[in-house]
Amino acid sequence: MAARGRPCPTTSIPLVELHEYAQYDALGLAELVTDGQVSPRELAACAVAAVERVDGILGAVVETYVDRAESLGDDIPTEPFRGVPTMVKDLFHGEAGKHCGNGSRLSEDWVVSLDTAFYDRIRRSGLINLGRTTTSEFGIMGTTETLAAGLTCSPWSSDHSAGGSSGGAAAVVGAGIVPVASASDGGGSIRIPAASCGVVGLKTSRGRVTWGPQIAEALAGWAVHFMVSRSVRDTAAMLDALGGPAYGDPFVIPGPVRPFIDEMGAPVEPLRIAYWSTPWSGQDAEPEVAAATESTAQLLESLGHHVELATPQFDWEPFLVAMTDVWAADNAHTVDGLAAFLGKTVDANTLEGSTLAAVEYGRTISAGRLLDAMGQANHLARIMGWFFASYDVLLTPTLGRLPAPLNTYDPTEPVELRKMFETWSQRESFLPVFNATGQPAISLPMHTSESGLPIGMQLVGGFGQESLLLRLSAQLEEALPWAGRIPAIHVSR
Repeated sequence: MAARGRPCPTTSIPLVELHEYAQYDALGLAELVTDGQVSPRELAACAVAAVERVDGILGAVVETYVDRAESLGDDIPTEPFRGVPTMVKDLFHGEAGKHCGNGSRLSEDWVVSLDTAFYDRIRRSGLINLGRTTTSEFGIMGTTETLAAGLTCSPWSSDHSAGGSSGGAAAVVGAGIVPVASASDGGGSIRIPAASCGVVGLKTSRGRVTWGPQIAEALAGWAVHFMVSRSVRDTAAMLDALGGPAYGDPFVIPGPVRPFIDEMGAPVEPLRIAYWSTPWSGQDAEPEVAAATESTAQLLESLGHHVELATPQFDWEPFLVAMTDVWAADNAHTVDGLAAFLGKTVDANTLEGSTLAAVEYGRTISAGRLLDAMGQANHLARIMGWFFASYDVLLTPTLGRLPAPLNTYDPTEPVELRKMFETWSQRESFLPVFNATGQPAISLPMHTSESGLPIGMQLVGGFGQESLLLRLSAQLEEALPWAGRIPAIHVSR
């Protein structure tokens, strides 16, 4: 099998056995450090060795910070993730002094000059960043197949995409390289790869995690950044560590009534849950995906919840137009601005075909068109508001189809952005709607297909209802555990 990843230098630090390292989630590793059973340097050495072992197949790591791994000391914050390895998505990642390629030849030499509040919180939580993970070019595509860094596959199949745009993040977590990794989501980019790689991916409510200080709201408020993980409790603890406003944020949403980690194991009151598996874009449901959704609905009912078949009613076509206009306008502004800063030319030598087509289209969108698109998002938010007045949670499959085969996307082909969104809509139609409305949604690795591919289930809550989603997710994790499922491409194999 041809190698896809970049080779990483070998560290000389003595290693804990990789199969032992990979069986723990982030909180479990932090507990070992606190108890003195393992050092942060040993954990870092494991992460570096894990990259060397499997990334030649995965193609998920852009760069590994071996020097940082070898120079770790004991001056690391104590809680909650003291000395636990992580990696950051290579898309405006926010660590000063490090290269940030954004999945593109255009910016592969760019060095970040200022830490973001998000990255500062990652560091203060005790996590140790040991590298950059692959992303689709400027985070546009729902797959991670780029001219700059190559193909990123799912840990479950070297023939299938890890999803995108946070494909590298989900792949390194799913394969056991690190237990948590940073990700972002403007139209499904946390949840698509979470479902494709069999990990947990929470898209938070708009404003839950700050974009400061450089950005007020990313992608007109559609985009959030957070992390992917293997366990619900890691997701909850990360939200406690990384959530909350920063000085100067445009608005502040209410915080939780108690720490998110306290939702783990807490009693779950009987909930009103709607479920739906037919893609909102109009295609038929894939039978295996629909069956997995039905099975999850039955499990929820057995746990004491009131479950019924129901869906919000809205027109897909106006939403598709609005999504295309928001994404294209933002992409043009971002790419043109970064190119001017770097002194680079925006053309076919620096951008993939679809990215260049999106930039060129985005330059034509008037202020009126963009305001119309934002008005459509508001209209959708009102529809969802009424729907969630009747239901506490909506269950859907994360993806309307099984994970996509690699090479479904051709980065050299100049496909217009709306056509690209139409092509992927049967797989992704349950996702970007909640970027537009700002609601929280979490993908859980609940099922596998007959062919061994992961099938993610999405739970959606009302705005600001992460506590409820995490409490219910923990209940499902206990009822149908996934921690023992090991993919084909894994550091323990």
